[in-house]
Amino acid sequence: MNAQAIFSTASRQYQKGQYTDALDQLNILMNVNRDTKTYVLLAKVLLKLGFKPEAARAYQLAGEAGGSRSQGYLTEAMKLYFTNGHEDEALAIGLPLLEKAKTDPDIAFIIASIFLKRDQKEILGLFKAPLSTSANRYHQSLAFKLLTADVGDVQDREAVANLFKAYPKNTTLRSAYLVYAREANDYPEVEKHHRDIERALKLGQDDTLSSEAPYYHVTWCGDERLNRIAGSQYRPFPPENTELRRTMPHAWGDRIRIGYVSSDFWHDHATMKLMAAALEAHDRTRFEVTLFCHTSPSNVARDNGSREKWGNIIQIGELSDEHAAAVIRAQNIDILVDLKGHTLESRATIFNHKAAPIQVSWLGFPGTTVNVDLDYIIGDPHVLPDGSEKHYYEKYCRLPETYQPNDPYSRPLPTALSRRQLGLPEDAFVFASFNANRKISLQTINLWIEILQQTPDSVLWLMCGRPDSRANIIAKFKSAGIDTKRIVVCPKVLYHDHISRIPVADIGLDTYPYNGHTTTSEQLWAGLPVLTFKGTNFASRVSESLLNAIGVPELVAAGPEDYVREAVALYSNRDKIADYRKTLEENRFRMPLFDAERFCRHLEQGYEMMADRARKGLAPDHIDVPALPARTSSFER
Repeated sequence: MNAQAIFSTASRQYQKGQYTDALDQLNILMNVNRDTKTYVLLAKVLLKLGFKPEAARAYQLAGEAGGSRSQGYLTEAMKLYFTNGHEDEALAIGLPLLEKAKTDPDIAFIIASIFLKRDQKEILGLFKAPLSTSANRYHQSLAFKLLTADVGDVQDREAVANLFKAYPKNTTLRSAYLVYAREANDYPEVEKHHRDIERALKLGQDDTLSSEAPYYHVTWCGDERLNRIAGSQYRPFPPENTELRRTMPHAWGDRIRIGYVSSDFWHDHATMKLMAAALEAHDRTRFEVTLFCHTSPSNVARDNGSREKWGNIIQIGELSDEHAAAVIRAQNIDILVDLKGHTLESRATIFNHKAAPIQVSWLGFPGTTVNVDLDYIIGDPHVLPDGSEKHYYEKYCRLPETYQPNDPYSRPLPTALSRRQLGLPEDAFVFASFNANRKISLQTINLWIEILQQTPDSVLWLMCGRPDSRANIIAKFKSAGIDTKRIVVCPKVLYHDHISRIPVADIGLDTYPYNGHTTTSEQLWAGLPVLTFKGTNFASRVSESLLNAIGVPELVAAGPEDYVREAVALYSNRDKIADYRKTLEENRFRMPLFDAERFCRHLEQGYEMMADRARKGLAPDHIDVPALPARTSSFER
């Protein structure tokens, strides 16, 4: 019998379900002819008999034999290898098919699954598009897992948009989609979906916010009752952990051992521009300071050598949360302070492994920290007012003047620049905002439109590096009838150059509901009056705290309407602005905002009050730190 006859017999037997007989015929055929169709039929027969790895090999041989359908056979082989746990074999076939994987979700799914499992993330971005556009829910689920925390990632934004289009009623996807829309200042999309959110909240459907990332949530929502809900569906810690942690045996010493946990321990980070001097000011006779550092090696390498002045440094970047907590316990830390909260690169979940008897949130995130075992949040009477306690998982520790430290020694003073050098009109009134573009919320830009409509000889000076955001912001003003020549956009610049350009403006306009934080203190340091209004949650009360601490509380308007009125009034009264500038100049080295040593003494007293309660076996309770006597002279070095 010739090869064609044997193949025909095997094929008929396969069609009749006589798989063993077909396999016998194919084994005979393999001795005389090994072409593509023989391997394909062999693969099908082996599959029917349950020999999946052998079937995968047969499909692989069919693909390697060439022909118009070779890629399809290789894909079948790859699928079978993958489903049977032969990942190396699947990957060996898949990698040469990378180009096809960009459009084939089956290939993309296998390669991405293997790379994700092996933590090889270098090329995973290639697979987001085919997976997110697939109708297969497993493909879609993997596309969601591949998303990064980088809101500037174009591939992420496209993948989220694809997934949201497929599931328009999914609130988790809507939240993710709106993160990217707000990051790009896509106001039409934000406004459209905000109406849906408002309707849901009016119907009592607060749980629609439980999947929102807390940081991005507070960039648009100023309701602290709702802020407490955002992110609540993720990674809750066992409630019994708190009591177990507080009652674990602990040896208190003569000095209070403070541990700070952060990824920001390098000189040029905004957090350290605030708190470096306060760290250096810690009284080492009463406090032992340790930095539990997960700062990236590249940022450590860029540092100017200041880190050793801040405290003893222990690296935890490569450790798991549980291992890091064990390292912290081994240091017998009394008070452990999280400086990140819900911000990027946070390791706050270390605190869910009973790391220290007292666990505290401070500075990094302006609000309550969801699903993290914390005892206190450090604030002040402005950001943590009476009546808001119920919206916080933590107890208050309120410093008397401001919760924000500032470094007056490393921060440069401005040098004179002209408007011409900065591309600003010489004779216009200049409103300015140097806040991140994500803070220019729909509420904020609508208020700015009102201000510009009532101040015809003014311009608005903004800092924005994203081309899509810049285009969307300008389009929003144009749609309101504002001449786009009145919107002047500047890039980020070196720090000293930034401080020097700030005073060229007339008035800084704050954002809502996420105020300027470091940005506001930088403007006040440079002598620029900043206008804000009374906030409704921690993030929107920060500038109020800073303005009070520098002695210009009059720049805190009563609400949005007063904010607009006051901006228009200042436009017409430059003498008043000159008075504010003079006050800022006089108060820079006298009032509490930039007094790092005074701030540190208040912070230390807060720590002592926390420790005193814990030593006595008392549960955490709200703490108000009393103010030191006011300074009567400058603290300038």
